[in-house]
Amino acid sequence: MKAGFKAGDESVTFWLRLKPRAVREGLSVDQAGEFRLALHAPATEGQANAACIAFLARALRLPQASIRIVSGEKSRRKLVRVAGGSAKETLNQLRALATS
Repeated sequence: MKAGFKAGDESVTFWLRLKPRAVREGLSVDQAGEFRLALHAPATEGQANAACIAFLARALRLPQASIRIVSGEKSRRKLVRVAGGSAKETLNQLRALATS
């Protein structure tokens, strides 16, 4: 597993770089192997954080309560934890989403 990912039995924790006010929404992987998420939402009043959680929940077909920003509430680089379901399956879904 690449650096930046920590997988438990039913949770995955990973770093994510957020790009608010993007023209196109989507998940990608940068050269360092870190996820990047571009969102339409602005970075004011927690709108980008809420949009980040909603995007990941929708993409992974999980309730929003399963996704938490552990660190980086006011930063573009966030530590995100996804709970529920298999950690391996969640990582595979994220990687598939980032390459599509």
